[in-house]
Amino acid sequence: MVARLLKKVDLPLLLAVFALILAGGLALGSSGGELFYRQLVWLVPSVLVLVFLPQANIKAILSYKWVIYGFYALILAMLVVTYFVAPTISGARSWIQLGGFQIQPSEFMKAALILLLSSFFAVRHVAIGRVRVILHSFVYFLIPVILILVQPDLGTALVLFGIWFGYLLLSEIKFKHLITALFILITIGALGWNFALADYQKARITALFSPEADPLGINYSVIQSKIAIGSGGIYGKGFGQGTQAHLGFLPAAHTDFVFSTFVEEWGLIGGLLVIGAFIYLVLRLLFLGEQSHSNFARFIALGTALMLMIHFTVNLGSATGLLPVIGVGLPFISYGGSNLLTVSLLVAIVQGITDKRARA
Repeated sequence: MVARLLKKVDLPLLLAVFALILAGGLALGSSGGELFYRQLVWLVPSVLVLVFLPQANIKAILSYKWVIYGFYALILAMLVVTYFVAPTISGARSWIQLGGFQIQPSEFMKAALILLLSSFFAVRHVAIGRVRVILHSFVYFLIPVILILVQPDLGTALVLFGIWFGYLLLSEIKFKHLITALFILITIGALGWNFALADYQKARITALFSPEADPLGINYSVIQSKIAIGSGGIYGKGFGQGTQAHLGFLPAAHTDFVFSTFVEEWGLIGGLLVIGAFIYLVLRLLFLGEQSHSNFARFIALGTALMLMIHFTVNLGSATGLLPVIGVGLPFISYGGSNLLTVSLLVAIVQGITDKRARA
């Protein structure tokens, strides 16, 4: 039975995923707090999805358009419900309370949008030069983003934008239409800056250009993050010995700045291993997509890799002060069950829908 299970999964891909999950477990477990056990509860269904979902005939399931559009509509409905029932946590209303657990529908929208855009562009990528096609895809992106910005959740909104814009580039959009799209988005960005973003969100963005200003205020988190990374040295302080996170100096130590928490305890070597695992995971996804004969499968693999790259770049950029802190976690490592299950779902779908011959 084990051999049959392994035959339908991509073992190199899973090894990279489990390496990152292990890193996340070490970062969360070093404090021995409640977050570790909450994440462990989410880890069980995530691992089951990674291993058992590829055993199903995912190609056949996703060949029905109503499955993809139904999933997208379901998550949209959850976003609407979130607006009315979600409590305010850390300044945002993004989580639906279910007993002792919290579900973040905006995370699942990343998977829903990737599946929907993959289906959309798989049959329309040759017609991407038509303005009607671009606007059609833009509507799919815009509706959930409006609901997410209302929460407000700038980080997730930017990730969704990156996914949509990445699909345009992958579909070989014409240069003149790309310039038009950029002009429209710059206009929307300017309107959002003046009318949508809260003052603290603007402050986080502008703080990027004055990294030493207000060290006890807006730049406090980034400064403490740099201290944590630097104090880890080559080999780190050891499991459970990180002072920045455990003594409360580093805010969001297990979410936005989990990489800093990990590097403080496991050093430069540990950090490079995490980066290497992420790079290998992305490259493996790109390889599986490239080897597939199906445009749909190729787009799902590329979209999943794109989402991971966005998260990886923004999270590490935030931790090192190279990018603004906008609340984007590190997949498989940061605390957050909804993100863990979402990314596991996408990786499982890639395994199940790409050609088996690519796994040689």
